[in-house]
This record gives sequence, structure tokens and C-alpha cells, in this order.
Amino acid sequence: MALTLNHGWLSPARHCESPHQDERPEGEISLLVVHCISLPPGKFGEGFIDDLFLGRLNANAHPYFAGIHRLRVSAHCLIRRDGELVQYVPFHRRAWHAGVSCFEGRERCNDFSIGIELEGTDTGNYTPEQYRVLAEVSSTLMRAYPAITPERITGHSDIAPGRKTDPGPGFDWARFRALL
Repeated sequence: MALTLNHGWLSPARHCESPHQDERPEGEISLLVVHCISLPPGKFGEGFIDDLFLGRLNANAHPYFAGIHRLRVSAHCLIRRDGELVQYVPFHRRAWHAGVSCFEGRERCNDFSIGIELEGTDTGNYTPEQYRVLAEVSSTLMRAYPAITPERITGHSDIAPGRKTDPGPGFDWARFRALL
């Protein structure tokens, strides 16, 4: 898939703009953070991730949702198991994906990062389609934001150690980096 970037939005991608975003502070976009998510945990292919990021998750749809339905979180993009690319926040705006975080001594990673979610679990593996699309998205972003280098692509677990474990040991960093 050939990706184009226009006014912070990737095409082709399904666009679902999240209310959970705001203006970035002045400065460069210089970090890409890889996450994973599944809702309910361990279940794939349902629309609940969209619902969470769009602020419309029904607390009664699953017992797990009672504790998370009020969260105000988003990512810039989600890559589903089949490789579908969904974008929630334009890249020039701040998505609320990293939480309390630090990279190379700099806190508040949301201020200078882009967050990409993979549909998955931090204990499972990812699909070939996800690696392919993640590499294409990452390469496109590296061209648009040259401060993002391969060394500045990291996991959520690396910027929030002890608090987050994603994308987990099932994410093959060597495979991903070989595709860049």
C-alpha cells in the first residue's frame, strides 16, 4: 500500500477523529511509540477499540469495560490484525497515548511522540500484515518527521517501565526493523 500524508492524515486509512487530543506544545515530533490493545482483553476484530478512542465505550457491553469506559485515551493510529489502518488523531496534534512516560530523560512523551497501536496482546504474536503496515506507516512518518529515526522508535514498555508491558515479548523488533 502506498501511503500519502496530507494535513496530518494518512491515506488510505479509515479516519475516525477522536475527541481525546489537543494541541502539541512547540517543538519537534521526534519519537514513535509502539503499543498494543485488544478489547475485551484477548479478543480481536470487534469495534470496541474504536469506541474507547472515540469516547463512546458502553460500560455494559462487557464486564471489563466498567472500569475503563470513562478513560480519555487515544492513539494516532491502530493497525488491526488484518492490516487495516485506522487513524484517530492527525500527527501534528497530541494524542493521549503514553500517559506518565519518559524517553532519554525527557518526560511527557505525548508532547513529542506519535502513538501507533497494534491490535494484539502483550503476551501474543503479531501478524505479518501488521508488521508490513507498521513498517510502511513508520517509513512514511520518518520521511515527514526526520527527527524520528530507527533509534527513536520504541515500545510503550520502554517509556513507562513498571507501568506498561506492551507491545510485549511477542513483538519481533528485529523483523520490524528489517522492514524499515
